Amino acid sequence: MPVDVRFFAPVGALSLGELASKTGSELNGREDLELTGISSSENGRRGDLGFLDGDGKSPSPISSDIAALVVNEANRANVPEDVPFLISPFPRYVHGVAAGILFRPRQNDWAGDTFISPDASIDETARLAPGVVVAPGAVIGAGTIIGANAVIGPGVQIGRNCQIGPASSIYCALIGDNVKLLAGVRIGEAGFGVMPGPNGPEDAPHYGRVILQDHVTIGANSCIDRGAFDDTIIGERTRIDNLCQIAHNVVLGRSVLVAAFGGISGSVKVGDGSMLGGRVGIADHVVVGDGVSLAASAGLFRDVADGETWGGTPAKPIRQWMREVAWLQKNSNPKKKV
Repeated sequence: MPVDVRFFAPVGALSLGELASKTGSELNGREDLELTGISSSENGRRGDLGFLDGDGKSPSPISSDIAALVVNEANRANVPEDVPFLISPFPRYVHGVAAGILFRPRQNDWAGDTFISPDASIDETARLAPGVVVAPGAVIGAGTIIGANAVIGPGVQIGRNCQIGPASSIYCALIGDNVKLLAGVRIGEAGFGVMPGPNGPEDAPHYGRVILQDHVTIGANSCIDRGAFDDTIIGERTRIDNLCQIAHNVVLGRSVLVAAFGGISGSVKVGDGSMLGGRVGIADHVVVGDGVSLAASAGLFRDVADGETWGGTPAKPIRQWMREVAWLQKNSNPKKKV
């Protein structure tokens, strides 16, 4: 999806040749090709730059509209014939350099001593406690209550009859109606995207958003990271307990329950009505079906079909896990022979 200009200000265009020169990449294609946006390879639009990384053995989908790609040597063969590209040992790093040139986070432009920006839109029935800070372009709907010292970032949209707890911070987010965020919640920070660069590990930029649908509740001191390019989405009537971490590009369906200390890695998908016990951890890119139950402290590393109940670490179907635990207990403590 395109970068949302409510949260990231377009700075200008960049030519493919300029990017090759700045990053020491090998140019294959028109030097004067104009780049105006960044995206994943799958969702690229006209003017967008995408990237391909990894061993190249499993080709990634590539949008027919994308303007150009950055790839490593292993992915050279996966580039369509008509798509210009750069070759670099660090494709995502080059992509990040382009992103930093093309867009600037609007929160970096936010300055001054005014707590409530005159450029914000706040319904007259909304109530703001002392110390609340509202940035330019933010929208707060009717009947919404914002707790003391909460920070509402540039362009953030908050619907009707929401409750935003004290000392919360919200950036790069679109929030529906009747949403509750308890104290200290962090919405829309960058995810833990670490990429290799020429000088060592680098922080990958995140240009996605967080979408909280209607009637969602987020517990105290929980964190929900914005997507890398696409959105992190929390479905309608989902409940997330205190002290949980939801990483970038996660999609939780409707009426999902996540108990305290839950940790969900990037790009995980959880189906409608699933329940995650306390301290459940899910590895990245795992798909959890509808109506799944994960026992407390489960560590999940593979996909789970609809309606199943799993437990343990590594997690497996609950009956199998319980049989293995029983066998281990029996054989690790054999009875003494007389």
